Amino acid sequence: MDKFTALEPTRLYSSSTSVQNKRASRAQPIARWIGKLPADIHLLVLNHLPIPDIPAYARASRATAGLSRDEKVWERRWNDLAITRHALDDTLDDLESKQKPKAGTRSRSPPMIPVDPLDDDFGKFASAPRTPSLSAAFTSFAFTDASPGKRTFRARYTRAHSILKKCLAPLQQPPHAVLSALTPLIGTSLLSQARSLRLLNFFLSPRVQPVRNWDILLGALKATTDRFDVSLLTAFDAADSRGDEVMMREAAHASWEVWPGFGDWEMGKVWAEKREILYEQGRWNPLANFTNENTLDFTPMDEFMASVIRALEEHGTRAVLVFPPAAGVLIGFAERVANEVVGEYIAPLLTRAREISNALYLTAVAASFRESWRIVDVLITVSSNFNGKGKDKVEDVVFMMFEPNMDEYLDEEVESLKQAFEVICKEWDRSTLALASHSTSPQAHQTRFLTAQNPALMKRTVLASFTNVLLLPVTIVPRTVGAGVVAVGGAVGGAVGAVGTGMVQGIAMLNPQRWVGGTGSADNAKEYASFGSEGAEGESTIFEIGADEEGGDDGVDDTTASTRDTASIVSASTAATSFATSATKPNLAPTENLDLLLSLDVALQLIHADRDALKRLETFASYPGQYGVRVRETIEEAFCEMLGVLCNRHLEKGFGIATERMNSYKPAEHDETASVAPLLQFFELVHIGDTIQSMVQVFFDKELAPHIDKTDFLNMVVREKKRFENTLDDCVAAGLNAGTQVLMNQVEHIILTLTKPREYYPPEDAPLELGSTKGCTEAIRCLDTHCKLLKGSTSKEVLEVFYQEVGIRLLAILQKHIKRQIISLNGGFQVIADLNAYYSFIASLKAGPSPLLSVAWCLIPCEQVPSITADFSHLKMLGHVFVVEDAKDLAQIVRDVTRYGGAYRPEDIYEFIQRRADWKKIEKTVDKTMYNLSFKEDCIVC
Repeated sequence: MDKFTALEPTRLYSSSTSVQNKRASRAQPIARWIGKLPADIHLLVLNHLPIPDIPAYARASRATAGLSRDEKVWERRWNDLAITRHALDDTLDDLESKQKPKAGTRSRSPPMIPVDPLDDDFGKFASAPRTPSLSAAFTSFAFTDASPGKRTFRARYTRAHSILKKCLAPLQQPPHAVLSALTPLIGTSLLSQARSLRLLNFFLSPRVQPVRNWDILLGALKATTDRFDVSLLTAFDAADSRGDEVMMREAAHASWEVWPGFGDWEMGKVWAEKREILYEQGRWNPLANFTNENTLDFTPMDEFMASVIRALEEHGTRAVLVFPPAAGVLIGFAERVANEVVGEYIAPLLTRAREISNALYLTAVAASFRESWRIVDVLITVSSNFNGKGKDKVEDVVFMMFEPNMDEYLDEEVESLKQAFEVICKEWDRSTLALASHSTSPQAHQTRFLTAQNPALMKRTVLASFTNVLLLPVTIVPRTVGAGVVAVGGAVGGAVGAVGTGMVQGIAMLNPQRWVGGTGSADNAKEYASFGSEGAEGESTIFEIGADEEGGDDGVDDTTASTRDTASIVSASTAATSFATSATKPNLAPTENLDLLLSLDVALQLIHADRDALKRLETFASYPGQYGVRVRETIEEAFCEMLGVLCNRHLEKGFGIATERMNSYKPAEHDETASVAPLLQFFELVHIGDTIQSMVQVFFDKELAPHIDKTDFLNMVVREKKRFENTLDDCVAAGLNAGTQVLMNQVEHIILTLTKPREYYPPEDAPLELGSTKGCTEAIRCLDTHCKLLKGSTSKEVLEVFYQEVGIRLLAILQKHIKRQIISLNGGFQVIADLNAYYSFIASLKAGPSPLLSVAWCLIPCEQVPSITADFSHLKMLGHVFVVEDAKDLAQIVRDVTRYGGAYRPEDIYEFIQRRADWKKIEKTVDKTMYNLSFKEDCIVC
């Protein structure tokens, strides 16, 4: 009845717009209902309906018949066969070719009644089943596609169904005869049989249900598949025993085709279990890697790993050739070798190393992992499938094998590093006490930065050599006796792990304590005695001096400067600095040996110990997952721990003691006036601190930067490094502040002691000399000496602030000094001469560029410091008040505020002119002229 619809009434002469809207509404799809259910429910039922029930459903009505031909239904059925997904199209074609009747034979198919599919929408149904014995199980049917030339999903499934249904009859045979009965239909090749069985397994799946008794036939098919798989395993073993790789490959691929896809693949598992390498653990003794001296020699492990590598190469090559790549047999075999062979070998080795010492344990862990990593290299070489993304699977073999050791190793690495730092600090304190107990003069065996003709070149040389040391290769796996554990300078002892001998030698070349040979222990001296080669003229060469990148100092010829600089650095074993120094204050004079409060030797040892741990940790840097995160966190923690120890226990402590001693310095107790010993020694301390900071920066850039994001200001390493720099800045600032005060105390002492009582009130008949006084000359010489010493070790900003601070304090001293004197007219010229000398000195101070990285300290903000040169210019003008004879003119000068640029008020100048020798004579005139009154005449006290 669906073909007949009632006619709708139409309105005559309707507008064209209404007609178009009506036609558009008719063209819109209307929800279809079949019976009392929508079409979507019918489609859902059809998707889960067994194949034999679809013809009965289609006979219900024309609507259900049309719905049964919907492509969505047959697309799902086709996908359930998994022919396209598993590339079984060729297998289906082979089955069809074998089922075609041979030429000359008559077809046994019953006659079909031709029915026009356009008349009934049912298609063609078979009048009788082709196999009488299965008449109760099947409802044979055949669909005729309305478009024969179009490859629809319905047509594909119909073809596959008709082909595979013919292969179900042998499944009714007894279990032992099913495979023989199937052979004519599926072929004799092992691979074709396996693929055909797999296709039948998909055909009889619960999602398809092609026949009524599909579950019974599926059980028979699975039993047949198991028998087939057992026969394949037997054939594989036989081929393996005689080395027939072609037969092994055919049997393995056939077995992989019939494997259901869950559980362990039996053939790959059995093959791996029969490899002899899994049962040869008794051949190797892990404890043979320890020498009689309880050091590591991994030569036995090299032999063991060579045997493992040979086995992996031999069996891995065969596994790649025989087994399908998707089976993962090679990875499974490598995992068993790693866990059952290599892992069992490493476990007792690490246990024994832990019993001996922590340092040996850390070395053994890193060396064992490096040796185990050779498994990854050989697997990548054997199979090309592990290149690119497949490489992660190979690396996971070693990672998973080594995971049980990672927690203990990472915890022990940090604890051992802390112990090493503690040993270094205690050893340094002990060396300091030993040095303080001797009465030898430090000047006898040390040369400082300040005495070098080019300290900047010396620093650049040290940093260049330090950079070269960081680039030296590190030996993780010890190959010779004693190479596994290396004591760092004797101070670290057994607490510091192993690195290559080249690294230790490189660090030793940077160790000035070993150059001078004075403060180290006997063992240290012996350890480093062989370093440094003798030059052609018998002088010990410490560094190879390269070209000066920034040129020589101003006013010095390049050739002569480079010659002198090279000679100053190479000439003596005492060259470089007072790097080997003290860190404690007992038994030392309050203001002596301040330059012995910091030690580049200690900094080198701390950096060396941290680099050892870092190189071991870098072995595990590629670890994935949570252990990879822990490795990176441990790397950061190790560097932060080194910075904390270097900052808190060395730099901050040394600068603090130096500042305290400078504050206690009293110039009157010392005969020397040209120099301030504490300040000179503190300048040396600033050079050492600047060099240490530069070394830390180089170490950070070379070793830590690849592991962190330097732009992440929240990163723990970046924050700790910033705190280290700020602490050093604060220490230097506090020290320079104290040093500046000591320097100015010394200048004031020089001025007081060297200025004669009548220096500015000479006799009337004394000849007039316009030169500077001795006190002025010595004070300027002292200031000039110390200002030049600081230049080159700090930045331009630091020098400017230092010069400003010196100028401000010197100005106050001179004003105070003038107010203590009695100055005559002739003495006024002497005052002007001294003030001119002081002004010339201040004007000569220029902060040049700093050639090195330096601390950026600041005593007071630069914008708050007035121009000190202008202040001295005003002070120089102030000297004129002592040479004016006329009292009225003097009063006019005092009242002229603009004369001194506003630096001095009239009241201030009035205090200065009171120091004139003739003040009592001119006082009334000056007061009357300035204030237009005389206090003594106009004021009456009642």
